[in-house]
Amino acid sequence: MKNPGLKTLGILLICAAAVPLVLPGPFYLSIATQVLVYGLFAVSVNLIAGYCGMVSLGHAAFLGIAGYAFALLTTSTGWPLWAAIPAAVTLSVAAGALFGLVALRTSGLSFLMITLALGQIVWGIAFRYVDLTNGENGISMPRFQGLLASGTGLYYLCLAVTAGCLALVTILAGSPLGASMQGVRDQPRRMSTLGYDVWRIRYAAYVLSAGIAGIAGVLYMLLFRFISPHTLSLTVSSEAVLMVIAGGLGTTFGPVVGAALVVLLKNVASAYTDRWPTLLGLIFLFIIVVVPEGLLPGARRLMRTFGSRLATRRGPTPIPASPIKEARP
Repeated sequence: MKNPGLKTLGILLICAAAVPLVLPGPFYLSIATQVLVYGLFAVSVNLIAGYCGMVSLGHAAFLGIAGYAFALLTTSTGWPLWAAIPAAVTLSVAAGALFGLVALRTSGLSFLMITLALGQIVWGIAFRYVDLTNGENGISMPRFQGLLASGTGLYYLCLAVTAGCLALVTILAGSPLGASMQGVRDQPRRMSTLGYDVWRIRYAAYVLSAGIAGIAGVLYMLLFRFISPHTLSLTVSSEAVLMVIAGGLGTTFGPVVGAALVVLLKNVASAYTDRWPTLLGLIFLFIIVVVPEGLLPGARRLMRTFGSRLATRRGPTPIPASPIKEARP
């Protein structure tokens, strides 16, 4: 396998497939499924933030658009799942294509603020358009039948979809488009001078990111079977950015690690203390001070540093002297 990222993904996929066999109960299996769903959403944010250098605070809009579309199509119009899922993702991609035309007219802090504004517009529509979205009461879906009725089946479905999207991002990162995205992130003026269309590269990444967020929105509905305007809120977008920063900005598997950290604190630590946001803040403070590059790349750096220091303490390996044969007279 030429791509080392795909090899790593395959190993992690085998390990993740064994998770339902070792977890003690359905509650922890639900937590593991949430890690996959939010991890996929964080991957979509990382695609534009880590690879293109464009941090978005309105990315929850694409998650919510796909979620609302999936819920309305299946409950109000009676569409089957196989038709509602691609329609919801397509609507999220269309929203990303439209928002990208507006948001990518800016960059830096202006891009951050305009994505926040676009996200708040979508949130306002979901909150005020009561006839369509049921307002703050949200939309509930009935229990699914077949494979989706089982927690284990839903976990494996989310695992397969998340692994597929991670494989896509891994292949993209090693492709010429991925290299141009990282070039645009680091040196946009130089890339423009070399003849690359910076706007089109960013636009392609933005639309693809919206599509992955839409897929995460469908998985979100399959898991929770409920959606409200809170799903599109600034809090959800901010948590996704924190997941990316915590796991490692611009890494393939870092967003999933960051999602695991946030989801575990929200669901497990909150059962023992009401001050889990304080604990989360202390953990992020530790990350910023000790491993500012993120947990995943920071752990690799610390392991390399520890290994080099250990080798230095042991000293250089002595080279055995080869016997010198005396020349015969």
